[in-house]
Amino acid sequence: MAELEILLIKSLRMTDESLMVLVKNDDLEKASILYQRYKKKLYHFYLFRNCNDQEASEDCVQQVFYRMIKYRKSYIEGNNFGIWIYKIAQNVLYQDLKNQAKMNSIQNGFRINEMYTAEPDEYSTIRQAIQLLPEPYREVLIMSKFMELKYEEIAQISNCSVGVIKTRVFRAISQLKEKYNSIA
Repeated sequence: MAELEILLIKSLRMTDESLMVLVKNDDLEKASILYQRYKKKLYHFYLFRNCNDQEASEDCVQQVFYRMIKYRKSYIEGNNFGIWIYKIAQNVLYQDLKNQAKMNSIQNGFRINEMYTAEPDEYSTIRQAIQLLPEPYREVLIMSKFMELKYEEIAQISNCSVGVIKTRVFRAISQLKEKYNSIA
């Protein structure tokens, strides 16, 4: 029993990159540690994107980790795991948006779920204002302020320069203020 505890403690101290290398080499039990480390951040990323739809957000998180395991052999040792997993998360988001667009066209513009059904309070007003931001601004704002990613990481995920990310965050905050004030 003591050996098992020691192994668990060592696993918990490992970097994300080290854990992913083990997952890549078919030690799939280590994927659960990565799941525990990233599920909450990814969930909040999707929650903002899915208009407060908890079930859809949970499904997207599950899809990210399914793809992480499915495409584990594509992980390049030495690369930043966080950037790799967020690129997968972006791809899942884009696929989800495509599926939503298809459903909307099938429904002839009828929206199954209303965007905001909760009572208006400050938190839901902020969410509503965030949803009104253009996609590039909303994305960098969520990644920088809610997921607490560094500008360098966001730049790598978004395939653009740090300067572009800083500009987008600044503009996102400015527009968020305007949108919030118009709603509130």
